[in-house]
Amino acid sequence: MPLIQLVEVLAVVGLLLWLVNHFIPMAGSIKSILNGVVVIVVVFWLLNVFGLFHSMSRIRVGQEQSNERSIERL
Repeated sequence: MPLIQLVEVLAVVGLLLWLVNHFIPMAGSIKSILNGVVVIVVVFWLLNVFGLFHSMSRIRVGQEQSNERSIERL
């Protein structure tokens, strides 16, 4: 993705978030949640664009079952 397109997407997302925050009446707690969700989604999108999110998908949390145990069950 070209850098110009990346900046354009970030500007549009920022503008939309600003419009929602200023012109749609809602409780402050809901605005905070909305802002947090948008920031998290944008961060994950940026990680994916730069190729860092794909490498994070190989990270496993928890106990991994060995191949010997799975063969024994068969």
